[in-house]
Amino acid sequence: MNDKDLVAPQSSAVRVALWRAIHVQVDSPPHVIKDEVGYKLLAPDDSWRQRPDMDPDGTRFFRASIIARARYIEDLILELSRQSIKQYVILGAGLDTFAQRRPEIASHLKVFEVDQAGPQKWKAQRLIELGYGIPEWLRFVPVDFEVSGDWWQNLIQAGFDINAPAVVTSTGVSMYLTVDAISAMMRQVATLAPGSTLAMTFLLPLEMAAPEIREGMERSAKGAAASGTPFISFFKPEQIISLAKDAGFKKVEHVSAFNLNTKYFADRSDDLRLPSNSEEMIIAST
Repeated sequence: MNDKDLVAPQSSAVRVALWRAIHVQVDSPPHVIKDEVGYKLLAPDDSWRQRPDMDPDGTRFFRASIIARARYIEDLILELSRQSIKQYVILGAGLDTFAQRRPEIASHLKVFEVDQAGPQKWKAQRLIELGYGIPEWLRFVPVDFEVSGDWWQNLIQAGFDINAPAVVTSTGVSMYLTVDAISAMMRQVATLAPGSTLAMTFLLPLEMAAPEIREGMERSAKGAAASGTPFISFFKPEQIISLAKDAGFKKVEHVSAFNLNTKYFADRSDDLRLPSNSEEMIIAST
C-alpha cells in the first residue's frame, strides 16, 4: 500500500475515539462502555490531554452522548444477533472498534465498515501494525456518501446479501450530509429484507440546545466548518421521523436523551449525563 493512499482520520473521528478513552481513564466506574482501542490506533503524544476539547469536565456532556450512543448500538446488535440477523453495516465507521472489542459477537456476523477510502486504509494499516489484523468477517467498504448509489454498490461487491436482514447504523454522520443524501440512504436501507433495522443519530437545531452545551455546540460547528466538513443538516424529532416514514420504514422510534440517561446514567454518583436537545437517535425497521 502506497503511503500517499493513507489519510489520517477526520478530527471528529479522533475526538470520538479520545473521548471514549477519557471515559475509561477518568470517569468513575461503572463504565458505560470500555473502549481504548481507538486511542491505541491513534497513539497520540503526551500532550493530547492538554487539548481544550479533551478537558474532562468541559466535555462531559458530549462524552456522555458519545458513549451512550455506542452502548445503545451494541446492546441493539446483541439483541438482534440473537434473532438470527447476521449482517451489520456501519455507515461512516471512522474509528469504530466493535470488531476489535467484541469479537465474541462480531465473529458470528459479517461486519461491513463503510467510510471514505483514505482514512479506511489508514485504519486497516494500524489494525495490522497493532496485531488486531483484519479477519475474514470484517469488510472495509470505501464510499462517497454524497454519490447516489455509490455506497450501496460497493457494499454488495464486498459480499453484502441484499436478501437477508441486516442492522445498519449511522452515528455522528447525518449532520455532515445533505437532506437529499440522507433521504437517499434511508430509501435504500428501507428496501432491505423484512426485519432489518436502521439506527441513526441526528442533531437538533443549535438554537434548541440546552444552555450548558450551546456554546460548545456552536464551537463544534465552527470547527467543523473550518476543517472543511461543515454541519449541514439539523432535524427536530418529528422531522427525522417523518423523513424515515416517507422513505418506507414501517416503524420508527425516537430514542431521546432522556431515554438514554434513564437507561445508562440514572444511578451514577457523578454528573455524567446526556444534555437535552443535542444529538438524539431514531430506530427504524422494515
